[in-house]
Amino acid sequence: MEVGRDDLDRSGEEYNPGPATTPRQAASVILLRGGGDGLEILLVKRNPAARFMAGAWVFPGGAVDADDEAGDAPHRAAAVRELAEEAAVAGVDPDELVPFSRWITPREVRIRFDTRFFLTPAPDGVEPAPDGAETVDARWFTPQGALEAHAEGEILLVFPTIKHLEQLGSFATADALLDYARGREVVPVQPRVVVSGETARILLPGEPGYDA
Repeated sequence: MEVGRDDLDRSGEEYNPGPATTPRQAASVILLRGGGDGLEILLVKRNPAARFMAGAWVFPGGAVDADDEAGDAPHRAAAVRELAEEAAVAGVDPDELVPFSRWITPREVRIRFDTRFFLTPAPDGVEPAPDGAETVDARWFTPQGALEAHAEGEILLVFPTIKHLEQLGSFATADALLDYARGREVVPVQPRVVVSGETARILLPGEPGYDA
């Protein structure tokens, strides 16, 4: 995937030509609805005034508290906390979250996160709402609907969200997605950024040029 060098910098993902920074631990929730009848996911719009990923539509999430206990528990706790704070979705049991993926920000980017993404069905009767500070909108999308809205310029998506939506779109229902994810080994993914002039290419493991 190619992006403009200026677009990379404006998103808060400034190119880092020097030594790699240490990624901060983070967690995110892919909230699902549809059960066995379909699949929709919740995206929230980040505040356009934010320094990092301003105006982008993302899965609710945030950094893990530095003083939290070790292991998987702090990521689950952070995921549930951020879901409540950014989207007003409460009542999710952290122990019921289903691990789905783990993405590490490329070493060529200055602000880095090591993010674990979890799946969970939306609690019955939930009505997500933005907090008005970190997030300014919240909507349900089908994965393909979100990708089409991005392609048409209606919403802004960043690379990890796009790649997740492409994968999620291969499942017809929320139940099918959860069945697939339960018990599956999560392998960390760390893209690379290759800059040439004013163009930056984002490469995934296994793509030509990744190991160069």
